[in-house]
Amino acid sequence: MLKDLREKLIIFLKMSLPPPQLDTSWCSALSSEWSKPYLKQLIYFLAEERQTSEVYPAKSDVFNAFNCTPFDKVKVVIVGQDPYHGPRQAHGLSFSVPAGVPQPPSLKNIFKELQDDLNILPPSHGNLMGWAKQGVLMLNAILTVRAHAPKSHYGKGWELFTDAVIHRLMNREDPVIFVLWGKTAQEKCRHILETTQNRHFVLMTSHPSPYSVHSGFSGCKHFSKINELLTKQGKEPICWELT
Repeated sequence: MLKDLREKLIIFLKMSLPPPQLDTSWCSALSSEWSKPYLKQLIYFLAEERQTSEVYPAKSDVFNAFNCTPFDKVKVVIVGQDPYHGPRQAHGLSFSVPAGVPQPPSLKNIFKELQDDLNILPPSHGNLMGWAKQGVLMLNAILTVRAHAPKSHYGKGWELFTDAVIHRLMNREDPVIFVLWGKTAQEKCRHILETTQNRHFVLMTSHPSPYSVHSGFSGCKHFSKINELLTKQGKEPICWELT
């Protein structure tokens, strides 16, 4: 019992908000979140979880999406669900896997649509960091998961944190294109859809999963539509080709 209490105290003392590995622009944009109890409880939960279970992605990769795409550089947000729960798959970007890891079915369908839309051949890898560095925030609703247990970190606080991310982006003067693939992403961003006179843009269709890809995702042409919207805003379009 004493050892357990000592370990909990060590976890508590190591808690740091904002997280030291988070990009400074996001630290500032989310400044009102750091004092909220839910976030402290979430960090404590994650520290305990990592002591007893395998958690993905690695601690250093949890905020990869934010570090690749600073707050003021965001042009597009592609909303995912929770990270891949298999070994070596998750690295902090929605739908993305590190180079050398087999492409999951949803990602293969994304690349197929990209080829049908813009005639860009599927890459040999599944790392979407090249998109992220051009202003595409690859945002999962939940940023961590227990190994082999999908949705295991739902209801622990990440939803509140990523809601705050979306709200900060909505409050920006500079327009953002929100890309919502599937009901989960659409429900996550329902406040955007309910907002009348919205200066932002929303593209919606079914999820690229094999179970729903033919319910609207195939043929959606979202990649060309994103670039058309960016061009109309006077912004540099995204180079979707991954080398």
